[in-house]
Amino acid sequence: MKIVTISLFLLFSFYAAIAQDNRTIILQDLEKSKVMQDDIKLTGTLKSASRLFGEKDDLTTVILIIPSGSVVDILGADSTYLHVIYEENEGYIFKRHAEINEASVIPKPVARPQEVITEVRLEPQQPVQQQEVSRFSYLENKYGSSVAARLVAGKIWKGMPAEMVRDSWGNPRKINRVIAGNKIKEEWIYRSTWLYIEDDYLVEWGAIR
Repeated sequence: MKIVTISLFLLFSFYAAIAQDNRTIILQDLEKSKVMQDDIKLTGTLKSASRLFGEKDDLTTVILIIPSGSVVDILGADSTYLHVIYEENEGYIFKRHAEINEASVIPKPVARPQEVITEVRLEPQQPVQQQEVSRFSYLENKYGSSVAARLVAGKIWKGMPAEMVRDSWGNPRKINRVIAGNKIKEEWIYRSTWLYIEDDYLVEWGAIR
């Protein structure tokens, strides 16, 4: 019985080593080419929480913190960093924080012998007044009539959730983000005004000089 158990253990270890070697070879090829092949998808699972940097040479460019156990798509690698995508955010993490998963092959689309070209008709653009009514209806369903009226008028106030700020003013031109411990502090830059967001809530704002 002991001999059978030992044999099974050695066999499992052998196959595990082969699988790890294959992933290592793919990663090494990735390091040399710096570009993922079109028909191979490589992913990694984080062994611990890791910061996603916008630039690997500037550790102050933290985009967000990826939780432990998350899966990222790997685009490239070097001796220290993995070039990854996580939830549509592209950046760099330390290679030691992730375990490379087994590579998968992306099936190529089958070319059709003939393609039928159909005419696409665009709907006429809604008048501005109708667009405003549609926007108000959307915000009313989301927040209620009184809040929707303030958002349509472009109002902001302290304690306002970040999502509500976007519904009122739209997306900022630029976001400066600082992560300190568990707190995320952001400066949203608009045309003539800056907004200070802390943990997804509006704290302060002022005019850009």
